[in-house]
Amino acid sequence: MVIDIIDFDSAYAKYFYDLNIEWLQTYFYVEPFDEEVLSKPEDYIIDKGGFIFFAKIDSKIVGTVALMPTETEGVLELTKMAVLPQERGKKIGQRLLQHCIDFGKSHHLKALLLYSNTKLENAIYLYRKYGFVEQELESNSPYKRSDIKMLLQLKA
Repeated sequence: MVIDIIDFDSAYAKYFYDLNIEWLQTYFYVEPFDEEVLSKPEDYIIDKGGFIFFAKIDSKIVGTVALMPTETEGVLELTKMAVLPQERGKKIGQRLLQHCIDFGKSHHLKALLLYSNTKLENAIYLYRKYGFVEQELESNSPYKRSDIKMLLQLKA
C-alpha cells in the first residue's frame, strides 16, 4: 500500500472538511471555531501562510493534516489531523505527522505546536514518540476540548 502525501488543492477542500467533521463528531463535538475554519480552509490556513496536506492511496483521499501559523514566528500549529475511519490503524496518521516534521525542518521552522486531549491516548503516545514535549496549557486555549499542549523543537 503506497501512501502519497500531497499538498492542498482547492479541489480537496471538501475532504478536509468531511474528514475533520467526522473525527470531531466521533471523539468530541464540533465547536463553532472548527466549523468556521473547516468551511474556509483557504481563508483561515492557506492565505495566512499555513499549509494543508492530504494522504492519498491510489486516487482516494484517506487523511489530512494542517500546519497553521501561530503568533510566534517560525512556530506552526499542527492541527486538524484526521483519517478515514476504515483506514485508521494503518499508520496514515504517522505518515502525515512525519511529513509535517520533515516539512518543518526543511523550511527551517523553530517548532511545531499542538493542542490535544489526553483521552486520545494513542495520539498522545504518538506525539511523545516523535519528540513532542508537554507545555503549560494557557487558560485561554483556542479549543475548549484541549487539555494538553505539546511542542516539538525543530531547531535551537
